[in-house]
Amino acid sequence: MSAIGGLRRLLTGDGEPPRAAAEPAASSAAVRQLTPTFPLSETELIDGCLAGSRAMQKQLYERFAGRMMAVCLRYAQTTFEAEDVLQEGFVTVFSKLGSFRRECPLEFWIRRIMVNAALRQHRRNTTLVAMSEGEYPVDLQDEEFTLSNYAFEELLTMVQDLAPRYRMVFNLFAIEGYGHKEIGELLGISEGTSKSQYARARAILKTKLERLDAHRTNGTFR
Repeated sequence: MSAIGGLRRLLTGDGEPPRAAAEPAASSAAVRQLTPTFPLSETELIDGCLAGSRAMQKQLYERFAGRMMAVCLRYAQTTFEAEDVLQEGFVTVFSKLGSFRRECPLEFWIRRIMVNAALRQHRRNTTLVAMSEGEYPVDLQDEEFTLSNYAFEELLTMVQDLAPRYRMVFNLFAIEGYGHKEIGELLGISEGTSKSQYARARAILKTKLERLDAHRTNGTFR
């Protein structure tokens, strides 16, 4: 059985380890020691994973999988694609955990890995189509663009409906906090093109939000 195959079964819940009641007493005692009832600190969790504990690996996955899936969904066009990104990301997490220098929160480090996995998936699936740098005006910076009044599912659908090049730039700039120069380097486009695509993504989302507000007010949405 390959390491990745075993990890996939562990992380997706396929082929779960036997329940304690079905294990020998000595094994059950060991499992209880590795799965305490109180929350583990990040240090304990990391050290347990590095020691090869499947129970600790499972706890790390369960602690962060929900939040990381939300990240993956914003970059992916479908839930299936997001699940692939999540799987690839956690394979990287466990294979690179020994190199984590613990200079930042573990969640921040894992999130960056997920974003990089999403970028790799995007490169495999599509080719970014560069637009001329002046095609769309970058004039939305000072406009109010509040998202707090909308449900996560509503916003997710709108972001997923964006063309891939707009979706990637919007997420990297508006959510992850990358600068346009960094985004250009990540995506192989110019800084000006990143700004232009972000402006276009915001314009599209702004229009969709206005239509959603009209639907809420008038009961119509097209």
